[in-house]
Amino acid sequence: MCEIYVKADPILYESRSRSVRIHGVVTSIRLENLFWDVLSEISCRDGMTTNQLIAKLYDEIIDYRGEVPNLASFLRVSCLRYLRLVPGEAGAAASAKVTRLRETTRPLT
Repeated sequence: MCEIYVKADPILYESRSRSVRIHGVVTSIRLENLFWDVLSEISCRDGMTTNQLIAKLYDEIIDYRGEVPNLASFLRVSCLRYLRLVPGEAGAAASAKVTRLRETTRPLT
């Protein structure tokens, strides 16, 4: 079972920083590439850019909680909740990624 995870393409868990403007303030967010991919998928689905999505999520968490102690962690959890809660193309995309990972790993013996 572990081979499914450890043989993942290293580019997926490589971190990348991006600058995002939220209410005129530029901030840097560092996430693994897979999370950037999921945020891109969500933003495309909602008809906005990734930066617009992040600003919207930031506004919503501030309105709901009053603060966001760790924006990167909040975005990671948002991505995972999206993949777990949204059936259809998100589930299909996640399944396709898992299938590709399985195809690149050798069977356990």
